[in-house]
Amino acid sequence: MVQISDIFSRQILDSRGNPTLEVDVTLSDGSLGRAAVPSGASTGEYEAFELRDGDNKNFNGLSVHKAVNNINTEICDTFSGYNPYNQKIIDNDLIELDNSENKSRLGANAMLGFSMAVSRASSVSLDLPLWKYIGGMRANTLPVPMMNIINGGAHANNGLDFQECMIMPVGFFKFSDALRAGTEIFYNLKGILSKKGFSVAVGDEGGFAPDIKNLSDALSYISEAVDQSGYKLGKEVFISIDAAASELYNNSCYTLKGENKKLDSDQLIKFWENICNKFPVISIEDPFDENDWSGFKELTNLVGNKVQIVGDDLFVTNKNRLLTGIENKSANSILIKLNQIGTLSETLDTIEMAKKSNFGIVISHRSGETEDVFISDLAVAVNAGQIKTGSLSRSDRTAKYNQLLRIEENLGIEGHYFGLDFFNNFN
Repeated sequence: MVQISDIFSRQILDSRGNPTLEVDVTLSDGSLGRAAVPSGASTGEYEAFELRDGDNKNFNGLSVHKAVNNINTEICDTFSGYNPYNQKIIDNDLIELDNSENKSRLGANAMLGFSMAVSRASSVSLDLPLWKYIGGMRANTLPVPMMNIINGGAHANNGLDFQECMIMPVGFFKFSDALRAGTEIFYNLKGILSKKGFSVAVGDEGGFAPDIKNLSDALSYISEAVDQSGYKLGKEVFISIDAAASELYNNSCYTLKGENKKLDSDQLIKFWENICNKFPVISIEDPFDENDWSGFKELTNLVGNKVQIVGDDLFVTNKNRLLTGIENKSANSILIKLNQIGTLSETLDTIEMAKKSNFGIVISHRSGETEDVFISDLAVAVNAGQIKTGSLSRSDRTAKYNQLLRIEENLGIEGHYFGLDFFNNFN
């Protein structure tokens, strides 16, 4: 019987140059699985705990030697000899070993790195692509990409209040065609911004970070780029927004410095309604604070038949919080981030609950990424239909798109691009 024979971790750097960890799991048949763990900038207060050393003389306190050591000692000692194909058992035992409420003892980053590496080692051992190992024969859906082409908020050093202005190329029949359209729009946007005298330096997720303060202005430039690229806005290409509104919430109001506004929850609902009436917005992520369940509910009730209302900080890939959202009818979609919860099995459980409740599913990267393409395989494995992995620059972002191109090629005629099926969620 194949067993886990060795587990080893090391500290590496993420896309921001901050430390993160990488894990190697070696099996008794010689198979090697390697996984790297991402890190967020705007993190929800309910996320699993990312263990860092806190030594200000070492990477400004961000080193992860404690988490690495937990893998190389306690996790290695415990799980050596385990059957790697028993992912659920491994993840459950890992949670019991940590024995803390939010994975703070071993560190969610340590636990996730090991969990991901086990699944990858197993797929190598069975000579299966990772997406097929996780998803089986029914895994065949290429996701619609959410392409973050203007960065703001915590992801950029500009005056834009909201974190991400994205395009979603839904009106295509192949992932590769959708990717090409997004790329062409991205470079036409670059030309438009340059002509208007804006910087075309990019933010953490590869999108441009011009000194734009008004959301309507940002979306107008994107609309112009879509038109200039020869695509039909509102038919082939739609707009998506990540507000990351928890970053804007303080003392019972939302402060939009760029817009020069202070809004309560009801006023922000009207703000979003106006934006949706002005532009072909098809998805809004975290339009309210992570504790503003009523704001999410009201907006979902108001525009949820035509707009995807996505909970990220609201749900943090946590099955219990998702259940609250389902019962309250707060949001109609969930963002899935592996490192918010800490194991692959818990992530898959949350996705299954979302599917049973007809929630949209968006598999997502983090702003601090690595070259690991795990989420591309995961998106196809669970037929999520949507992936959020940044813009069309920076190799940590394009690596995920390139992996999806390979998967599309591998699937051949059996592959299906989610595309226009996106609208089935709202009709």
